[in-house]
Amino acid sequence: MLEIVFQDEHYLAINKPNGLLVHKTKIAEEQKEFALQKVRDQIGKFVHTVHRIDRPTSGVLLFALSKEAQTAARKLFDERTIKKTYWALVRGYTADSGVIDHPLKKIESKSQGTQEALTRYKTLRKVEMPYSISRYPNSRYSLVAVEPETGRTHQIRRHMGHIRHYIIGDKRHGECKHNRYFSDTLGLKYLFLHAKELKFIHPFTKKNIIIKSRLPAHWSLIFKQFKWLNILEN
Repeated sequence: MLEIVFQDEHYLAINKPNGLLVHKTKIAEEQKEFALQKVRDQIGKFVHTVHRIDRPTSGVLLFALSKEAQTAARKLFDERTIKKTYWALVRGYTADSGVIDHPLKKIESKSQGTQEALTRYKTLRKVEMPYSISRYPNSRYSLVAVEPETGRTHQIRRHMGHIRHYIIGDKRHGECKHNRYFSDTLGLKYLFLHAKELKFIHPFTKKNIIIKSRLPAHWSLIFKQFKWLNILEN
């Protein structure tokens, strides 16, 4: 059963687990389960997609309970009035804060053009661990809060890769040595990217809505190794 983190007469949000597709797609035709279907079956009512998060990414995923609500919410995303905050565990020490303004090509498209893409981030924690992964005896990691202002495919993953702070567990845009260490040595096989929070003004009630989702269990395991215990309360 999926964890519902918000619900009213217009919208419903879940904490999507890693590996679950939002809806059926030709890219993964072999998959039999989708968030859209599971939510519908769980509440006994048809729901409409508002936005998407990547299959390997966990966290807040918003659905509309009517076509009218879907249109209103999508307008908020189009106008960039919804604030999205993700947490990402990345390789290396990031700057205290930064802006990545780097156009991105459309994935799975033959077009040679690019789309504007802008991501802001803030560093929450840094740590150095005795993991000898490449030519250094220790390895450094940072926990960053990331706010994408545009919504391009794999934007956060590609932007963090662009500044060479690859997200741990990112098989497509990440760095294989650290991914392999986390997977084979630490037993942590997931992408460390989580949609932590959505903030927006409700289109119908005009209330300020803040939807948060707790981190999956594998985050707690690595945070304990890093001695970041207090951050688990956030």
